[in-house]
Amino acid sequence: QVQLVESGGGVVQPGGSLRLSCAASRSIFTGAIMAWYRRAPGKQRELVARITRAGYTDYKNSVEGRFTISRDNAQNTVDLQMTNLQPEDTAMYYCNKYLATTRDYWGQGTQVTVSS
Repeated sequence: QVQLVESGGGVVQPGGSLRLSCAASRSIFTGAIMAWYRRAPGKQRELVARITRAGYTDYKNSVEGRFTISRDNAQNTVDLQMTNLQPEDTAMYYCNKYLATTRDYWGQGTQVTVSS
């Protein structure tokens, strides 16, 4: 069964923190480079961070140093720790394999709103 379940979003003030979690089915997770994406209102979905099975990470420039992606290969989960959140981080956040397209399965996402 193909599954991606994102959780952990919420409303925070600028400077706040959130930790997003994603539970993936084995068919998606095993051996894959996993990633977090986001889609802000009126904008296209963009890659935020990615992580290889071995733990190599890469980040969008604007979140470098504030966000940390991690994965648990035994649990098929991938997390995104977000600190010093800013209004421009407001978006729906999704996890998926790296380079997933619109033809791939996507979960419902988790909403992050940064507002004072």
